[in-house]
Amino acid sequence: MVPTLFGLDTHAVFVGLGVVAALVVFTLEGRRRGATTDERLLLVVTGGLVGGAVFMRLGTWLQHVDLRQNASLAEQWAYGNRSILGGLVGAWVGVHVAKRLSGYSLRTGDLFAPAVALGMAVGRVGCLLTERPGSPTGSSWGITLGEAAATRTGAPAGIPLHPSFVYEIAFHAAAFAVIWWWLRHQPVPSGELLVWYLGAYGVARFLLEYVRGNEVAWLGLTRPQLFLLVTVPLILARVALQARRGAYQGLRSGTVVA
Repeated sequence: MVPTLFGLDTHAVFVGLGVVAALVVFTLEGRRRGATTDERLLLVVTGGLVGGAVFMRLGTWLQHVDLRQNASLAEQWAYGNRSILGGLVGAWVGVHVAKRLSGYSLRTGDLFAPAVALGMAVGRVGCLLTERPGSPTGSSWGITLGEAAATRTGAPAGIPLHPSFVYEIAFHAAAFAVIWWWLRHQPVPSGELLVWYLGAYGVARFLLEYVRGNEVAWLGLTRPQLFLLVTVPLILARVALQARRGAYQGLRSGTVVA
């Protein structure tokens, strides 16, 4: 049975609360910067939400090289696992498509960075309460599931498991605090905080996969790790390119050219 909160799907409740928290932070930061006066920004946010929702639902569809072994798109949409990494990619695509269609050219990374970090911290609480906590800790500490919860999540019962989602929630909460402070006290090249945050999360998530308990797909790595092996180097290469172009030269002096 799916865990419920006030009669509603617990996971869906916290995902919704995460979206609300993200929208509140985005609005506050947008007002502080005077960006919310442009109505096209609403289209950009909508594009991010739609893209994130679609890719989150379909992000785990292509699991097998033989396409016949994968669920149909309809089955995946209705019953498939949700993918946070797919959702982030979809949100990025949705934002850029919306920008292109609306003609909005300003960089929005500094608006999205704190919003995404807090939204992820809140949303992951739903995962903590409804999904497999992680792999066995090998010691006496951790989360121990009863028979019913173990059967529902496919995890072993009576064995302490790593609270992997607690680790991730702590990462996102700390990232939000750092980003929120940085935007108010330190210079940063326009839009770069989101890139740094996503790069840091990619590295952290790759390491967390070792205690997440996900299925090993190839060469001892899980599917999220294989995905991150491709995407994280691209993000780091972009950071290196920006540094080579001199975008970060003003960080030490306190003045940065956007």
